[in-house]
Amino acid sequence: MTSEPEAEGVRLQKVLAKAGVASRRAAEELIVQGRVSVDGKVVRELGRRVDPDSAVIHVDGTRVILREDLIHLALNKPRGVHTTMYDDQGRPCVGDYVRDRSERLFHVGRLDADTEGLLLLTNDGDLAHRLMHPSYHVPKTYLAEVDGKVPRGLGKELKDGIVLEDGAVRVDAFRVKDSMGGRTLLEIVLHEGRKHIVRRLLAEVGFPVRKLVRTAIGDVQLGNGKPGTIRKLNRDEVGSLYRRVGL
Repeated sequence: MTSEPEAEGVRLQKVLAKAGVASRRAAEELIVQGRVSVDGKVVRELGRRVDPDSAVIHVDGTRVILREDLIHLALNKPRGVHTTMYDDQGRPCVGDYVRDRSERLFHVGRLDADTEGLLLLTNDGDLAHRLMHPSYHVPKTYLAEVDGKVPRGLGKELKDGIVLEDGAVRVDAFRVKDSMGGRTLLEIVLHEGRKHIVRRLLAEVGFPVRKLVRTAIGDVQLGNGKPGTIRKLNRDEVGSLYRRVGL
């Protein structure tokens, strides 16, 4: 007598546990509670099997990344480092910080050499493309240091929109973080990705940037690491990026 062939795929709760979402027992509770979806449909049965290589799984609306070959890193880019994976002039570049990794990584968007802060590195081309595309409205947060005291109405002016040589731009949020010693620290949030957009925007309203740091992309924060440090994004951070761009 021959036994029946084993059902194809892996039990959903085992896949969730391996992905670090929860223990297998806790994953079973998530499924029963209707908090897990597979390929866009809520799953409540514990016997459900899936193909980890092709299934799209969400828990509480956040994508669970199953592919172990996908890399998502956050670099605190130092000032003076060029946003390229290789520089033919021998200048310091982003690629220098991941030269010893076997994966073929690329940077998500750019920061000019004089700008510091958060830069994402990944080998997930679909995610990178969507994060860079303005139609997905992924917010990016910057701290800009300028000379002088800014007028009270500057925030409204920037939110209403400023016309630059390549079109109008509006900031999503603006606030004064600090003002002392003849300088002001501004926090600006916008989803634009045009070249030098923050510097050009502030120069246009009479406040050239002295120092610029990107502190967040979506829900991913720069953190307290020193310039030049790299960290791996945690599951919640990666999931939030996928959620932002509808993956």
